[in-house]
Parts: sequence; C-alpha cells; structure tokens
Amino acid sequence: MATRSDHAAPPALLRELARELPRELLRFLKRPALLTPIGLGSRRGWSMLGMLEVLHVGGLILVLLPLISLWQQAMHLSPPSAFDKLPPGWLLPFTVLIAPVGEELVFRGWQTGRPRALWLLGCAVLFAVAAIFAAAMPPLVLVALLAALALAAIGGWFALRERRSPPGWYVRAYPAVFWIAALVFAGVHLTNYPSASIASLPLVLPQLWAALLLGFTRQRIGLPAAMLQHAGANAATLLLVQLGG
Repeated sequence: MATRSDHAAPPALLRELARELPRELLRFLKRPALLTPIGLGSRRGWSMLGMLEVLHVGGLILVLLPLISLWQQAMHLSPPSAFDKLPPGWLLPFTVLIAPVGEELVFRGWQTGRPRALWLLGCAVLFAVAAIFAAAMPPLVLVALLAALALAAIGGWFALRERRSPPGWYVRAYPAVFWIAALVFAGVHLTNYPSASIASLPLVLPQLWAALLLGFTRQRIGLPAAMLQHAGANAATLLLVQLGG
C-alpha cells in the first residue's frame, strides 16, 4: 500500500529513508521477522533498494574485500578458482544473471513461509539427498524416487496454492531459519576455493554480509529486489576485480 511519503519529492524521501532504513535494518538483524514486502511498484521501493545496494556494495568494497585480501596474503591462501572452470564468455552472464537469480530462489525464495514454497523446499532437500546417494541406488529405484519427488513437488504446488499464511511454527522459528540460511549461504561459497580450512572461513565474510542484507531486502521489498541487489553487488565486485587485474 502506498504511503504519503511515496509521493514525496525524491530528496525528501531519500532523507526520510536515510534516517529510518539503518534503524529498521538493525532491528531486523537483531530479531529477524516475516514482513510484508512493499514491492518495486512505488518510488519508495526503488529508493530503498538503491540505498541497500549502496550499503551492500560499499561494505564489500570499502571494508570486507580489503580485509580478506590482507587475510589471504597473511595466511598464504589461494584465490578463488571456481570461475576458472566456466566456459569462455560465461563469467559475466553467470555472475550478474544466473547466480543472482538461482541463489535467491534457492536461499531466499521460500523465506516468506508460504506453505507451497516450504513444500517445494522440502522436496528440493529430498532431491538433493537422493542425488548424494544416487551411486548406491539401483538405477530403476533412483528414477522412480526422483519421479515421485517431482510429482509430489508439482502436486503440492497446486494443492497449496490457496494457502498464503505461513504456519505458526515457521513464524516462531524464523529468526533461527534466517541465520541458518545466511550461514549456509556463506558456507557454500567455501567451494569457490581450491581447499577449505578453518583459516578459510573469513574468506566468506562477503557472502555472509550479502546474505544478511539480501535476506532483509527479500522480506522488506521482495524477491525481485533481492535478485537485482545481488546482481548489482556481483557486477560491482566483478568490475573491481577486472580493474585490479
């Protein structure tokens, strides 16, 4: 729903958001909660996204990336190697389109707690478990299991389409869910490096920072906004790396 400030002159709206948004973000991180996204259909939504993008990129470039660069040098850690495996010409589309869309869907697309989104998440987790143990299963059993999971996912998606309110247990558990998802998102990015150890953990602080801000954006503005913010941060980081050789 539009508010009076949505129709204010841009400078006035930006001043208001500059006062309110940092406090709102800190309250959210202190106690993550389900919010009603305002979407990108108003000036307020786009202005808020712009400020969060500046905060996101500024924290990366001015604080986190210099710190982890010093840490890498001090601990003699190898640079990331995941992107070396991409086909020529795929680095840009992967980092600014495929990764932001895919990662937001996987890590934050379901975080509003709608029953059918949680159902899909559960089916995806079971699918991943089946893939891990695929080598130990007879081929026909594996195919039957994956087909059953696919049918269950599709059936649940349509059966639960009218149920919009998150279940009570999810609302109560959301603070823990938010932080677990953020830590998993950061931890997964350890695979970007040739080897992982305790000393490598600080290298994924940029991803943890991203997870916290993108989780807030997902709740406060919506999933498309989180995808755009993610893409913008990846593009800025990629540009910095290219300029730095």
